[in-house]
Amino acid sequence: MAVLVIASVVLMTLDHRQHHLESFRSALSVLIYPIQWLVDLPSNTTDWFQESLASRRSLQEENDRLKTEQLLLKAELQKYQSLQTENQRLRKLLDSSFKVGERVLIAELLSVDLDPYRHEILLNKGSRDGVYVGQPIVDASGVMGQITQVTPLTATAMLITDPSHAIPVQVDRNGLRSVAQGIGSIEWLSLPHIPNSADIHEGDLLVTSGLGGRFPPGYPVARVERLQRDPGEAFAKIFARPLAALDRSREVLLIWTGDSGQQTQPAAPPAAEPAP
Repeated sequence: MAVLVIASVVLMTLDHRQHHLESFRSALSVLIYPIQWLVDLPSNTTDWFQESLASRRSLQEENDRLKTEQLLLKAELQKYQSLQTENQRLRKLLDSSFKVGERVLIAELLSVDLDPYRHEILLNKGSRDGVYVGQPIVDASGVMGQITQVTPLTATAMLITDPSHAIPVQVDRNGLRSVAQGIGSIEWLSLPHIPNSADIHEGDLLVTSGLGGRFPPGYPVARVERLQRDPGEAFAKIFARPLAALDRSREVLLIWTGDSGQQTQPAAPPAAEPAP
Protein backbone atom coordinates (compact mmCIF):
# COMPACT_ATOMS: atom_id res chain seq x y z
CA MET A 1 0.00 0.00 0.00
CA ALA A 2 2.84 2.37 0.84
CA VAL A 3 4.49 1.60 -2.48
CA LEU A 4 1.25 2.33 -4.37
CA VAL A 5 0.74 5.60 -2.49
CA ILE A 6 4.29 6.69 -3.24
CA ALA A 7 3.87 5.73 -6.91
CA SER A 8 0.63 7.68 -7.13
CA VAL A 9 2.23 10.77 -5.62
CA VAL A 10 5.16 10.55 -8.01
CA LEU A 11 2.89 10.11 -11.05
CA MET A 12 0.66 13.03 -10.06
CA THR A 13 3.70 15.23 -9.49
CA LEU A 14 5.17 14.34 -12.89
CA ASP A 15 1.81 14.83 -14.61
CA HIS A 16 1.19 18.18 -12.93
CA ARG A 17 4.64 19.63 -13.68
CA GLN A 18 5.77 18.01 -16.90
CA HIS A 19 2.44 16.66 -18.41
CA HIS A 20 3.95 13.31 -19.33
CA LEU A 21 0.64 11.45 -18.92
CA GLU A 22 -1.52 13.59 -21.28
CA SER A 23 -1.33 11.13 -24.16
CA PHE A 24 -1.96 8.19 -21.86
CA ARG A 25 -5.03 9.92 -20.37
CA SER A 26 -6.41 10.69 -23.84
CA ALA A 27 -6.02 7.10 -24.96
CA LEU A 28 -7.59 5.86 -21.76
CA SER A 29 -10.59 8.21 -22.16
CA VAL A 30 -11.22 6.88 -25.67
CA LEU A 31 -11.23 3.31 -24.35
CA ILE A 32 -13.48 4.17 -21.42
CA TYR A 33 -16.06 6.31 -23.41
CA PRO A 34 -18.13 3.34 -24.74
CA ILE A 35 -18.39 2.02 -21.20
CA GLN A 36 -19.57 5.42 -19.94
CA TRP A 37 -22.10 5.65 -22.79
CA LEU A 38 -23.50 2.20 -21.95
CA VAL A 39 -23.73 3.09 -18.27
CA ASP A 40 -25.57 6.36 -19.02
CA LEU A 41 -27.81 4.83 -21.70
CA PRO A 42 -30.73 3.76 -19.42
CA SER A 43 -30.84 7.15 -17.71
CA ASN A 44 -30.59 9.09 -20.98
CA THR A 45 -33.26 6.92 -22.61
CA THR A 46 -35.63 7.48 -19.70
CA ASP A 47 -35.07 11.25 -19.79
CA TRP A 48 -35.59 11.38 -23.57
CA PHE A 49 -38.79 9.32 -23.34
CA GLN A 50 -40.21 11.51 -20.56
CA GLU A 51 -39.29 14.66 -22.45
CA SER A 52 -40.93 13.35 -25.64
CA LEU A 53 -44.13 12.49 -23.79
CA ALA A 54 -44.17 15.90 -22.10
CA SER A 55 -43.53 17.67 -25.40
CA ARG A 56 -46.26 15.70 -27.18
CA ARG A 57 -48.75 16.38 -24.39
CA SER A 58 -47.81 20.06 -24.36
CA LEU A 59 -48.19 20.29 -28.14
CA GLN A 60 -51.59 18.58 -28.01
CA GLU A 61 -52.81 20.93 -25.27
CA GLU A 62 -51.48 23.95 -27.13
CA ASN A 63 -53.08 22.73 -30.36
CA ASP A 64 -56.45 22.25 -28.64
CA ARG A 65 -56.17 25.70 -27.06
CA LEU A 66 -55.33 27.33 -30.38
CA LYS A 67 -58.24 25.57 -32.09
CA THR A 68 -60.61 26.83 -29.41
CA GLU A 69 -59.25 30.35 -29.71
CA GLN A 70 -59.57 30.19 -33.48
CA LEU A 71 -63.23 29.20 -33.26
CA LEU A 72 -63.91 31.97 -30.75
CA LEU A 73 -62.11 34.53 -32.90
CA LYS A 74 -64.03 33.44 -35.99
CA ALA A 75 -67.33 33.76 -34.12
CA GLU A 76 -66.34 37.20 -32.83
CA LEU A 77 -65.22 38.21 -36.32
CA GLN A 78 -68.61 37.30 -37.73
CA LYS A 79 -70.25 39.30 -34.95
CA TYR A 80 -67.98 42.28 -35.62
CA GLN A 81 -68.75 42.12 -39.33
CA SER A 82 -72.47 42.12 -38.54
CA LEU A 83 -71.99 45.02 -36.12
CA GLN A 84 -69.96 46.88 -38.71
CA THR A 85 -72.71 46.45 -41.29
CA GLU A 86 -75.32 47.56 -38.76
CA ASN A 87 -73.15 50.54 -37.82
CA GLN A 88 -72.94 51.56 -41.47
CA ARG A 89 -76.72 51.34 -41.81
CA LEU A 90 -77.24 53.42 -38.67
CA ARG A 91 -74.74 55.99 -39.90
CA LYS A 92 -76.68 56.29 -43.14
CA LEU A 93 -79.90 56.72 -41.18
CA LEU A 94 -78.33 59.38 -38.98
CA ASP A 95 -77.00 61.18 -42.04
CA SER A 96 -80.50 61.00 -43.47
CA SER A 97 -81.97 62.40 -40.26
CA PHE A 98 -79.58 65.37 -40.39
CA LYS A 99 -80.75 66.08 -43.92
CA VAL A 100 -84.39 65.70 -42.92
CA GLY A 101 -84.34 68.38 -40.24
CA GLU A 102 -87.48 67.18 -38.43
CA ARG A 103 -87.76 65.20 -35.24
CA VAL A 104 -86.94 61.55 -35.94
CA LEU A 105 -86.73 58.23 -34.13
CA ILE A 106 -84.93 55.06 -35.23
CA ALA A 107 -87.02 51.88 -35.10
CA GLU A 108 -86.08 48.28 -35.86
CA LEU A 109 -88.10 45.79 -37.87
CA LEU A 110 -89.60 42.89 -35.93
CA SER A 111 -91.31 41.12 -38.82
CA VAL A 112 -92.14 41.57 -42.52
CA ASP A 113 -95.27 40.64 -44.43
CA LEU A 114 -94.72 40.81 -48.20
CA ASP A 115 -97.89 39.05 -49.28
CA PRO A 116 -98.79 40.04 -52.88
CA TYR A 117 -101.89 41.79 -51.54
CA ARG A 118 -100.38 43.23 -48.37
CA HIS A 119 -96.96 44.82 -47.87
CA GLU A 120 -96.57 45.55 -44.15
CA ILE A 121 -93.81 45.62 -41.56
CA LEU A 122 -93.89 45.48 -37.76
CA LEU A 123 -91.71 47.95 -35.81
CA ASN A 124 -90.46 47.85 -32.23
CA LYS A 125 -91.76 51.34 -31.37
CA GLY A 126 -95.30 52.13 -30.23
CA SER A 127 -97.57 54.76 -28.74
CA ARG A 128 -95.45 55.09 -25.61
CA ASP A 129 -92.67 56.37 -27.91
CA GLY A 130 -95.04 58.91 -29.47
CA VAL A 131 -95.73 56.91 -32.64
CA TYR A 132 -99.10 57.73 -34.21
CA VAL A 133 -101.27 56.39 -37.03
CA GLY A 134 -100.41 58.01 -40.35
CA GLN A 135 -96.83 58.82 -39.36
CA PRO A 136 -94.42 58.59 -42.34
CA ILE A 137 -91.37 56.32 -42.23
CA VAL A 138 -88.23 56.53 -44.36
CA ASP A 139 -84.87 54.84 -44.62
CA ALA A 140 -81.52 56.29 -45.67
CA SER A 141 -82.57 56.37 -49.34
CA GLY A 142 -86.23 57.32 -49.51
CA VAL A 143 -89.81 57.02 -48.31
CA MET A 144 -90.88 53.56 -47.15
CA GLY A 145 -94.52 54.02 -46.09
CA GLN A 146 -96.70 55.11 -43.19
CA ILE A 147 -97.94 53.80 -39.84
CA THR A 148 -101.38 52.15 -39.99
CA GLN A 149 -101.73 50.54 -36.53
CA VAL A 150 -100.21 51.40 -33.16
CA THR A 151 -99.99 49.52 -29.87
CA PRO A 152 -98.12 50.64 -26.74
CA LEU A 153 -94.99 48.66 -27.72
CA THR A 154 -95.21 48.09 -31.49
CA ALA A 155 -96.49 49.70 -34.68
CA THR A 156 -97.53 48.32 -38.07
CA ALA A 157 -96.53 50.22 -41.19
CA MET A 158 -97.85 49.90 -44.74
CA LEU A 159 -95.19 50.10 -47.44
CA ILE A 160 -95.63 52.35 -50.46
CA THR A 161 -95.74 49.26 -52.72
CA ASP A 162 -98.86 47.90 -51.02
CA PRO A 163 -101.70 47.65 -53.60
CA SER A 164 -103.95 49.84 -51.42
CA HIS A 165 -101.37 52.57 -50.88
CA ALA A 166 -100.95 55.79 -52.84
CA ILE A 167 -98.64 58.71 -52.22
CA PRO A 168 -98.78 62.18 -53.84
CA VAL A 169 -95.53 62.87 -55.70
CA GLN A 170 -94.08 65.35 -58.12
CA VAL A 171 -91.28 65.25 -60.66
CA ASP A 172 -88.32 66.93 -59.03
CA ARG A 173 -87.16 68.36 -62.36
CA ASN A 174 -90.27 70.34 -63.26
CA GLY A 175 -92.81 69.95 -60.44
CA LEU A 176 -95.26 67.79 -62.44
CA ARG A 177 -97.68 66.30 -59.90
CA SER A 178 -99.04 62.77 -59.85
CA VAL A 179 -99.83 59.88 -57.51
CA ALA A 180 -97.54 56.87 -57.08
CA GLN A 181 -99.58 53.76 -56.41
CA GLY A 182 -98.45 50.36 -55.18
CA ILE A 183 -99.13 47.42 -57.49
CA GLY A 184 -98.18 44.53 -55.19
CA SER A 185 -94.60 44.31 -56.44
CA ILE A 186 -91.83 45.31 -54.04
CA GLU A 187 -89.85 46.75 -56.96
CA TRP A 188 -92.40 48.92 -58.76
CA LEU A 189 -94.82 51.81 -58.37
CA SER A 190 -97.36 52.90 -60.96
CA LEU A 191 -98.09 56.49 -62.02
CA PRO A 192 -101.58 56.43 -63.57
CA HIS A 193 -103.49 59.19 -65.35
CA ILE A 194 -100.47 61.04 -66.75
CA PRO A 195 -101.17 62.30 -70.31
CA ASN A 196 -98.98 61.15 -73.17
CA SER A 197 -97.90 64.74 -73.72
CA ALA A 198 -96.72 65.26 -70.12
CA ASP A 199 -93.12 66.33 -69.58
CA ILE A 200 -91.81 63.22 -67.84
CA HIS A 201 -88.89 61.02 -68.86
CA GLU A 202 -87.06 57.91 -67.75
CA GLY A 203 -84.64 58.73 -64.96
CA ASP A 204 -86.77 61.53 -63.48
CA LEU A 205 -86.71 61.64 -59.69
CA LEU A 206 -90.06 61.56 -57.91
CA VAL A 207 -90.34 63.30 -54.54
CA THR A 208 -93.22 63.81 -52.13
CA SER A 209 -95.35 66.81 -53.06
CA GLY A 210 -96.68 67.44 -49.54
CA LEU A 211 -100.30 67.42 -50.76
CA GLY A 212 -102.69 65.63 -48.43
CA GLY A 213 -100.71 66.62 -45.36
CA ARG A 214 -99.51 63.12 -44.61
CA PHE A 215 -96.01 63.15 -46.12
CA PRO A 216 -93.84 66.27 -45.86
CA PRO A 217 -92.67 67.68 -49.21
CA GLY A 218 -89.30 66.98 -50.80
CA TYR A 219 -88.65 63.40 -49.69
CA PRO A 220 -87.31 61.11 -52.47
CA VAL A 221 -89.75 58.34 -53.35
CA ALA A 222 -88.83 56.64 -56.63
CA ARG A 223 -87.17 57.06 -60.00
CA VAL A 224 -88.96 56.61 -63.33
CA GLU A 225 -87.59 53.59 -65.18
CA ARG A 226 -90.35 52.45 -67.56
CA LEU A 227 -92.25 54.81 -69.81
CA GLN A 228 -94.58 53.74 -72.61
CA ARG A 229 -96.56 56.22 -74.73
CA ASP A 230 -99.23 54.69 -76.95
CA PRO A 231 -100.72 57.18 -79.47
CA GLY A 232 -104.04 55.33 -79.24
CA GLU A 233 -104.26 55.79 -75.48
CA ALA A 234 -104.98 58.96 -73.52
CA PHE A 235 -102.54 58.22 -70.74
CA ALA A 236 -98.98 56.94 -70.69
CA LYS A 237 -97.96 53.77 -68.83
CA ILE A 238 -95.33 54.82 -66.33
CA PHE A 239 -93.59 52.71 -63.71
CA ALA A 240 -91.04 53.87 -61.16
CA ARG A 241 -88.65 51.94 -58.92
CA PRO A 242 -88.73 52.85 -55.20
CA LEU A 243 -85.50 54.30 -53.86
CA ALA A 244 -85.91 52.88 -50.35
CA ALA A 245 -84.56 49.40 -49.65
CA LEU A 246 -88.02 48.05 -48.86
CA ASP A 247 -86.94 44.40 -48.75
CA ARG A 248 -83.53 44.93 -47.11
CA SER A 249 -83.74 47.70 -44.50
CA ARG A 250 -83.57 46.55 -40.89
CA GLU A 251 -83.91 50.01 -39.36
CA VAL A 252 -86.24 52.86 -40.34
CA LEU A 253 -86.75 56.48 -39.36
CA LEU A 254 -90.06 57.61 -37.89
CA ILE A 255 -90.64 61.26 -38.75
CA TRP A 256 -92.55 63.97 -36.93
CA THR A 257 -93.44 67.01 -39.01
CA GLY A 258 -95.03 70.29 -37.94
CA ASP A 259 -97.48 69.66 -35.13
CA SER A 260 -97.65 65.94 -35.81
CA GLY A 261 -95.33 65.21 -32.89
CA GLN A 262 -98.07 66.36 -30.50
CA GLN A 263 -100.79 64.11 -31.89
CA THR A 264 -101.43 60.47 -31.15
CA GLN A 265 -104.28 59.76 -33.56
CA PRO A 266 -104.93 61.64 -36.80
CA ALA A 267 -108.41 62.71 -37.72
CA ALA A 268 -108.18 61.15 -41.16
CA PRO A 269 -108.18 57.36 -41.60
CA PRO A 270 -104.82 55.72 -42.35
CA ALA A 271 -105.85 54.52 -45.78
CA ALA A 272 -104.14 55.56 -48.99
CA GLU A 273 -104.11 59.29 -49.58
CA PRO A 274 -106.38 60.82 -52.24
CA ALA A 275 -104.90 61.94 -55.49
CA PRO A 276 -103.95 65.63 -55.54
